[in-house]
Amino acid sequence: MDAVRAVAEPRRREILRLVWDSELSAGEIAERFDVTFGAVSQHLKVLRDSGLVTLRQDGKRRFYRADRESMGPLADYLQSMWATKLDTLAELAEAAEREEKSEGTSS
Repeated sequence: MDAVRAVAEPRRREILRLVWDSELSAGEIAERFDVTFGAVSQHLKVLRDSGLVTLRQDGKRRFYRADRESMGPLADYLQSMWATKLDTLAELAEAAEREEKSEGTSS
């Protein structure tokens, strides 16, 4: 499966975001989802087969990290997409806080 098709699935994008800046074990990744460990494992396999994550084994534990170099321009796109979402979330939180303060002063 090519990289673009691999990241078309929302859970895989979320997994990539989780391992973007730090290495996480498969168990740590699976804990953050409401699906079975097996389902997360399948997503990790697709990401690994597509060259989007690297795998490091330490005994029985498997650790994953985003492989940004192999992503090429896709890495910039994903980072930009996440930044935009975070900016939007920050704007919504600030607007809600302003509204809450204005409601508190009008009482």
